[in-house]
Amino acid sequence: MTVFPAGTGDERLREVEREIFARRPEHKIDPTLDRIAMLTSLLGDPQRSFPVVHVAGTNGKTSMTRMIDSLLRERGLRTGRFTSPHLASVRERICVDGVPLPAERFVELYDEILPYILLVDGRQPAPLSFFEVLTGMMFAAFADAPVDVAVVEVGLGGRWDATNVADGAVAVIGPVAMDHVQWLGDTIEKIAAEKAGIIKPGAVAILAQQQVAAAEVLLAHAASVGATVAREGIEFGVVGREMAVGGQQIVIKGLRGTYADVYLPLFGAHQAGNAACALAAVEAFAGASESAGPGAGSLTLGPGLGSGMLDPGLVRDGFAKVSSPGRLELLRRSPAVLADAAHNPAGMAVTMEALTETFGFDRIIGVFAVSEDKDVTGLLAELEPVLSDIVVTANSSPRSMPVDSLAVIAREVFGEDRVLAENRLDDAIEAAVSLADESDRTGVPGRSAVLITGSVVTAGDARRLLAADRPADAPPPAPGMPARHSYTAGDLS
Repeated sequence: MTVFPAGTGDERLREVEREIFARRPEHKIDPTLDRIAMLTSLLGDPQRSFPVVHVAGTNGKTSMTRMIDSLLRERGLRTGRFTSPHLASVRERICVDGVPLPAERFVELYDEILPYILLVDGRQPAPLSFFEVLTGMMFAAFADAPVDVAVVEVGLGGRWDATNVADGAVAVIGPVAMDHVQWLGDTIEKIAAEKAGIIKPGAVAILAQQQVAAAEVLLAHAASVGATVAREGIEFGVVGREMAVGGQQIVIKGLRGTYADVYLPLFGAHQAGNAACALAAVEAFAGASESAGPGAGSLTLGPGLGSGMLDPGLVRDGFAKVSSPGRLELLRRSPAVLADAAHNPAGMAVTMEALTETFGFDRIIGVFAVSEDKDVTGLLAELEPVLSDIVVTANSSPRSMPVDSLAVIAREVFGEDRVLAENRLDDAIEAAVSLADESDRTGVPGRSAVLITGSVVTAGDARRLLAADRPADAPPPAPGMPARHSYTAGDLS
């Protein structure tokens, strides 16, 4: 383990982060696996030293990855977890046993593989990207730990994603919807084909409920590579669900049995569906010996796991410990301030459904900052029936849509009187909180709320402003905690 001289650790970490972020960003795609394959080959193919549960899909990937990780850890396995993008620190992306890499290990790891990174840069037509470097670091970290199993979230698409140099024993495909069309294709079929690329020969494919067009593509690909398929709503799924304090109580029909009285501390029917997919993935990894579909063969046992029904107590404990920061996360109370990372119309639609189902607010004021390459009109159209007012602003990303341009679109959707514009996110939050306070003074106290949304970056920036002292996996604040205007207005530009 590297030991930094006093006062140099933070400085070296910032240097490493600057070097990584200076590379081609993850949203600029050069579709090939050649660069990452060369890097992992030079590193000794660390991705082959542990089994992988690979998670793709348009929405829900991060939540499912975190659920799978929690269930596997509850069974005593040492796990690696790779998610993207991050909310606050890039180190969040690479976790061992649920904990982000310590700063010292992150720097040490980068320094260890930097000579190989530079070698690949010099031999390939284009240098390694930001995401490819992090992927290489992730595989190396998990091999060195070592982990029993890695739960790996796809960055973008699937077929050409850097994580796809690994062959997942289980491939999970969340709901496929329109997003990233400039890179993945302009139809559901094209996008599904890209995501299907993580389903490898002999793997188990866990498919969330899909549009018919996407399901046909995914099933055809699975059949072509001889993968076993299990489908939400057919082989497994949610069979019961009711609201509970801080989340929901669900009953899940799994591949090997039915699991009742499962408390999930997340909101919305979509999170219940994510939980069903996560449970099926862990059952598949555990080696359910019966076919998940006609003619399918038996599944390979995961390390240390049996072939029967999972222990219901461990399943309940694993789900009860799940968190998914930035997904309808309550950051403050009085008035309630929530942050959500929805960034495409399909994701925003389920967020709005969960928000209205779970909370009885009379008035919700939105704070909205979004990347300019997104379907902004589609996102705003999902928000309009639910929000009373919206404050448009910018987040800390260079891709953030300029406020003036965003305000024009918002006024077309919401009308002139329901739109405010603030150049800074902290000022936008202040304006939205003031509107909520005003509503509470003239109406029933506690019936107004603020929702901050539009991007993972927006949700992350909101956490930095409102919950900087709370770790990403901490539970929401308890009733009575000081909340009103308690944040420091930091400059996120």
